[in-house]
Amino acid sequence: MSEPATSGPATSGYISSTGEPEPHGYSVEVPPLEHRPTLDELKERKARTRQNVETTGEILTVSMGPQHPSTHGVYRAVLDLDGEVVVDIRPEIGNLHRGVEKLSEERTYHQIIPITDRLDYLSSFAMNHGYCEAVEKLMGVEVPARARYIRTITSELCRLSNHIMWLGVHIMDLGTQTFFCICFRDREYILDLLEMLTGARLTHSFCRIGGVAKDLPDGFAHKCRKVVEFLPKRVAEYERIVKQNRIYYRRAKNVGIFTSEDCFAWRVTGPPLRAAGVVRDLRKDEPYAAYDEVNFDVAVEYNADVYDRFLVRMKEIRESCKIIEQCLDNLPDGPFLAKDSVHTMQLKKNVMRDAGAMIHDFYQVFHGPDAPKGEVYRATEVPKGEFGVYIRSDGGTKPARIHFTTPSFYHGQVLPAMARGEMLADVVAIFASIDVVLGDCDR
Repeated sequence: MSEPATSGPATSGYISSTGEPEPHGYSVEVPPLEHRPTLDELKERKARTRQNVETTGEILTVSMGPQHPSTHGVYRAVLDLDGEVVVDIRPEIGNLHRGVEKLSEERTYHQIIPITDRLDYLSSFAMNHGYCEAVEKLMGVEVPARARYIRTITSELCRLSNHIMWLGVHIMDLGTQTFFCICFRDREYILDLLEMLTGARLTHSFCRIGGVAKDLPDGFAHKCRKVVEFLPKRVAEYERIVKQNRIYYRRAKNVGIFTSEDCFAWRVTGPPLRAAGVVRDLRKDEPYAAYDEVNFDVAVEYNADVYDRFLVRMKEIRESCKIIEQCLDNLPDGPFLAKDSVHTMQLKKNVMRDAGAMIHDFYQVFHGPDAPKGEVYRATEVPKGEFGVYIRSDGGTKPARIHFTTPSFYHGQVLPAMARGEMLADVVAIFASIDVVLGDCDR
């Protein structure tokens, strides 16, 4: 993996080499936040920025999507417009439905892990992790301390990759191609680390029931430290470019206001909820992996608009870097996979040289671990919000019912409530700010 660049074209054309905005009119002085708005103040601001949708004028119906960019794939929304004002939106969800849950019900608990990669494929380990947490809760498997730390590191690397990718695509949706290339370049450093650790850049299948597939490779810690030391400096550049850009500020500030009350009504979680002033993060509230053994702050903002959703994700990048650094500092010794022959896979190095391990591996692959009768629900904090896994077991090696509660499914439905009364030009910015991946949405 090449060394991260400490400087580059990220500032070109926006700020001078001294860090001051260049005098060509593309920057704006962002006013300081005087106070945290109350819910009533946000409601009043929301009512003031939205247009009246009760109109007797001629209504024009248009189709937005499915296309890249703007709707990020197969998402389609039918818009009713009065001039440029959005009167109503009817989203179509289900164009990408692949029957993931029914596929899972025909497979053993080990065989389901690669399927979860294909939910939010930009954060696939986080989805692996959430599923394995639910299975371990069902089977009563205890995960070793080292495995919990490795899981935390990998989940946070996925969060970094997701947020950097989101930022580039979000700005590209608003018409700037160069910034997308900058973010895509910086994301490569994260993908190099994930490839070094898991062998894959996108769909990792690295988590295992009872731990992870393998230990940290030689040299990983050193390269990972370099990246997490570099990224906060890069985030500062992102913020100088984006926050001081008058075009972005006017297209994001007080646009798409969605209060905490709205979030609770529509089950919006993750960064959009925290941007509405709600300090809700399952890593803190219901800790799992090693999150209760590291210090970090929950990223929160209070204005509930597109602009604050950007700020929350930038804060989360900084906090993820802190979490990874602490995990590397305090990484315990010991096994990275539970020594539970009933439920866990054998290590591949043992399978290739020990007959007993090979027999056990064949049994786990083709028959699978037996689960007790019962049902469990486990939720984890993935980059886009709360990811829940419900499993009902009638005993045996396959789940009788499995259901994934994914954040994009709820966030994809919220666009009508979030954008009704806004201008047509703002719909793209609003939709991009909630961060939807259609594989996560259409299960």
